[in-house]
Amino acid sequence: MKLTQKEETKTKNGTRKNKILFTLLKIVGGLIIAIVLFLAVVFTVNIVSNKSELGKIQHYGQLVPVDGKQMNVTIQGNGEETVVLLPGFGTAAPALDFKLLIDELSPFYKVVVVEPFGYGLSDETEKERTTANIVSEVHEALQQLKIDRYILMGHSIAGIYGLDYVHKYPNEVSAFVGIDSSVPTQPGMDVKLPVKTFEFLKKSGLLRLIKNVSGDPYAGLAFDDQIVEQMSMISTKNSNNSTTLNEMGYISSNFKGAQHLTFPKDLPLILFVQANNTGVEGWIPLHEEQAKDSIHGKVMTMDGGHYLHHTKYKEIAENFREFMNEAK
Repeated sequence: MKLTQKEETKTKNGTRKNKILFTLLKIVGGLIIAIVLFLAVVFTVNIVSNKSELGKIQHYGQLVPVDGKQMNVTIQGNGEETVVLLPGFGTAAPALDFKLLIDELSPFYKVVVVEPFGYGLSDETEKERTTANIVSEVHEALQQLKIDRYILMGHSIAGIYGLDYVHKYPNEVSAFVGIDSSVPTQPGMDVKLPVKTFEFLKKSGLLRLIKNVSGDPYAGLAFDDQIVEQMSMISTKNSNNSTTLNEMGYISSNFKGAQHLTFPKDLPLILFVQANNTGVEGWIPLHEEQAKDSIHGKVMTMDGGHYLHHTKYKEIAENFREFMNEAK
């Protein structure tokens, strides 16, 4: 039976559409296969690299029993006064990250760096990362070392934990020093963070890939190559582990829980603050508000990034010493 011209055209159009659809399906299928193979390679490389790097991580500090687990603590210097350093959120290897500042402080103080669970060479924990639990664990580590009088110095989120700490242990903390420390009322801390996304990046190996293509975060800084290598490997090991992801999930509630707290008026308080923070509205005024009612309260702005102790370690140490002499 002979088809009409209209029917022939319709048949040809249908055939053409089927060919186009088939071609598109092949392209999509090929892309899916390529993505699956890419993720499989990234995952495998991450697993192999993790095992290899674990054997290259060099141990430092000492392990202290806390809540049935091991918390890593480093001590440097023999000064009469003790400075206890606490890291910001996600600082993978605190004792190494603070190294430049420690070297400036240790000729004059006994400097103690506590690596909370999930950080540095400390164990992970399944205990919820509430402020109360974190503060209690840090305190237990210091008690195990018979350290019961000290200046608390903290970076970033340690400003939130430090507020709780100085109220719970007022007879132990002789001063608080903030290094671009967080403030409970700073804007933007009431959002829910994508914990599951960060967990996927960790488990898939994509986090390692992102880190490798992002460049060296320590380029141009005064760290030696060996420390940079160690920090890089420990960062890959610890970043987005289950403990710090749990802490991430509690960030909003931990900030909210600290909003009713202020530093005691008679506690010497100095806050080293990033001068050009454009990401948080009112960054300097927020810190000035914290310090204004303290008898010995001071805010000192510094040009630099959030990790002021990477570049302004000499200035921080010098001005801190001067401040403590004035506060006595």
